[in-house]
Amino acid sequence: MGRARRARRIAAKAAFGGTVTAAGAGAAGAAAYGLLRAEAVIARRVVGTPFDTAPEDSGTYGHGFGDPINLLVLGDSSARGMGADDRWQTVGAIIANAVAAFTGRPVELTNVAVVGAQSSDLDGQIDQALERVAEPAVAIVMVGANDVTHRTSRATAVRHLAMAVRRLRDSDAEVVVGTCPDLGTVRPLPQPLRLVARRYSRDLAAAQTVAVVEQGGRTVSLGDLIGPDFQQRPTIMFSQDQFHPSPAGYARAASALLPSVLDALGHRTPDTDKAPDRRRGESVGPVAEAAVRAVRDPGSEVSGTDLDGTEVGRRGRWAVLRRRRRQPVPETGGDVVAEEQTPAPEGHDAEESVAQQS
Repeated sequence: MGRARRARRIAAKAAFGGTVTAAGAGAAGAAAYGLLRAEAVIARRVVGTPFDTAPEDSGTYGHGFGDPINLLVLGDSSARGMGADDRWQTVGAIIANAVAAFTGRPVELTNVAVVGAQSSDLDGQIDQALERVAEPAVAIVMVGANDVTHRTSRATAVRHLAMAVRRLRDSDAEVVVGTCPDLGTVRPLPQPLRLVARRYSRDLAAAQTVAVVEQGGRTVSLGDLIGPDFQQRPTIMFSQDQFHPSPAGYARAASALLPSVLDALGHRTPDTDKAPDRRRGESVGPVAEAAVRAVRDPGSEVSGTDLDGTEVGRRGRWAVLRRRRRQPVPETGGDVVAEEQTPAPEGHDAEESVAQQS
């Protein structure tokens, strides 16, 4: 079964309350996760020193005229900033500083993410966030890795995420979701655990995209965004525990999310009004197909659109895939510059071919 079809299937079961296990149905899935569980014990022994806490980054960023822009951050340890040295190095803080610089208005950041959180924890985080912020402008959600490592049903995880996006949209917040990272990039994980983790995390990311877009949000594929640099610069892109991103890794993630946050705020970016450019790998098509391409091309944004005046086609919701140019971020967010990305190949990648044969 191809990844697009799996993504549609998982999202559909999430919408109708299905319970597909994280590994899929049948003895093969049970055997795969039995192996995953055994090798996870080995992985925990080789992962570096864990952190005691994450920096508290909630507060006001930037200066300017007008009322502050209310920015929410929800999710897991990556949203919390586990591995950052101080409050200025988290994804939320980097984006808040950048939004303040681009808009000329202060930004009030409220971070309710929790280390170790799964998608099922988002509802409680939203309760807490909306008690503190009555009218959020944009909510950034980063979640999924713990759903994979805890063997949560993908349909269950996606259902909780979809409900969270709907609640946030009902509060008039724009929603930008950084999809599940590719856990196959975590080098302390031994093979074949790493290959299994890669397949399941990519499948979850694709299904997350389908569900989020259908609920009125937009996604940015984080995938293996910092993975390619890990082989060449492992001490720079990953923190001391070899699992969470370092400040440089968070800056890379923030630079991918920032254009989508700015666009959600109505702040024009170089790509705002441009038609999708096929030469850059951009396209309009069914959301499941866009989701699969985004998984293979970290940094890509997927959002809902219409085609010939209709939002839904024969194969589901229409979506636009954009490969947004990364915006430069302030120096407090790390040494990140704008860069042009190379389009991903149209064909399946090596992992997808292996997954289809399994």
